[in-house]
Amino acid sequence: MKKIAFIGLGTMGKPMAANLLNKGFAVTVYNRSSEKAVELVQLGATVASTPAEAAKGVDVVITMLSNDAAVLEAVLGNTGVIQEIKAGQTVIDCSTVSPETSLQIHAAMSERAVEFLDAPVTGSKPQAEAGILAFMVGGSYAATENMRPVFEAMGTKIIHLGPSGSGAYAKLANNTMVAINALSLIEGLSIVTKAGIDAEQFLQIVKSGGANSRITEMKSDKILNRDFSTQFSLQLMLKDLLLASQVSSNFQLPSPMLKAATGVFQMGLSRGFGEDDLSAIVQCYEEWMNAQVGQKISGAERRRNTRVHLDIPLHLSVHQWEQEGSFTGQTIEGSLYDLSESGIQIVSSFPLAQDMFIVIHFPQEADLPPVTARVIRIENDNDKFRYGCMLSGLAPYVRLKIEEYLASQL
Repeated sequence: MKKIAFIGLGTMGKPMAANLLNKGFAVTVYNRSSEKAVELVQLGATVASTPAEAAKGVDVVITMLSNDAAVLEAVLGNTGVIQEIKAGQTVIDCSTVSPETSLQIHAAMSERAVEFLDAPVTGSKPQAEAGILAFMVGGSYAATENMRPVFEAMGTKIIHLGPSGSGAYAKLANNTMVAINALSLIEGLSIVTKAGIDAEQFLQIVKSGGANSRITEMKSDKILNRDFSTQFSLQLMLKDLLLASQVSSNFQLPSPMLKAATGVFQMGLSRGFGEDDLSAIVQCYEEWMNAQVGQKISGAERRRNTRVHLDIPLHLSVHQWEQEGSFTGQTIEGSLYDLSESGIQIVSSFPLAQDMFIVIHFPQEADLPPVTARVIRIENDNDKFRYGCMLSGLAPYVRLKIEEYLASQL
C-alpha cells in the first residue's frame, strides 16, 4: 500500500488521517501544534517535525489546511514539501483555496515531474469522521485514478472535473450555495418566529417540499438547540465567500446573492462568532429582531417597537421627478429623532410626501455612507413633521456601522 504524508490535523484533517490509518495505510503526520497528533500516534501514525520531513520517502502527500497562505507555506516554503519531493510522487491538496494557488503549486510540482491534484471536499466534520466525503478533483485523470484507493479510504465519491484548478473553482461555487442556503433557512425561521409560528412545525413543511436542502437537514436542529459547536466554522465560510467573490470579479460575473451573503457573514465575524459553527450566524438575525429563533412571540410583542430617542443632525437629499428624463433636487436639514428595529424617524420642517425616497447623510464624524430611505408615515409636530422611514437596500456591514455609531451617541 502507498505511504502517505498528511499535513494539517484540524477539524477535517484529523479524522481523514485517522481513516487512512484505519484502512491500513502507513501515515506520517505533521501539524504546527503537535498535540493534535497524539491520538493518531496511538493509531500507528509517525510524527514529522516539518512538512519536508513528512514528505520524504512517501508516495503521496495530502494537505488539509485552513487558507492559501498556510498551504503555500507547507508546500512551497523553506521547510515545505517541495524541499524533499521527488519525481513520481503525488501531492493532493484537499484545502479550500483560490484556483490561483492551485495553479501555482501545480506549476511548481510539474517542474519536478510530480503529480498535483487539487481535491477539495464536500462535507464537514461528521462526514469526515464517517469517511463519506466527496472529492472534486482537478488535475490529471490518470493521476486521479491512480489515487482512487487513497480517496476511497476517506470518501465515497470521487469526481474528476478537469485540469488543475477545476476542483478549487467547483468548491468555491459549492460553498457559495451552502452559505446562501444557510441564510435562506435562517431568514425563513426568522419570519415564522416573528409571526408566532412554531418553528418545528414550519420545518416539517420545509422538509417535505421544494424549500428543503441538505443544509436544512444538517443545521436546523443545531439552530433550534443553540448548538454552535463547530462542524464548519463561520470564519472559514467567510474566507471561502471572499475567495468566491474574487473569482466572480475576475469573471466579471454579477453575483448579488454572493455579495449579500458575504456581508452577513462579515457581520457574524465582527460579532465574535468566527470560531463557532456557521449556523451561529442566526444570532445576527436574532439581534435584529430582538427575539430568539424558535421562541414563541405574542402578538403584543410582535407589535412592540423599542424606540431609542436621539437628536442627531442630518442632511437629507430630496429628489423629485419633474418631467420625462429630468429630476430636481435639494438638500434639507433634519434630525434623527429615534430608531427602532424596523426603521428610523426623522424630524424636519420641510414637507415631504409619503412613499418619497430620500438620501440620508450622517454627520462627517460618523464615517457612514449615504443611506436611502422611503417615507412610510408622516405625523405633524407643531411646526415640524415627523417622518417614519424604512431603510432601503441597506448592506449588512452598513447597518452594523450605523448601530455602532448610534450606540456611541447614547
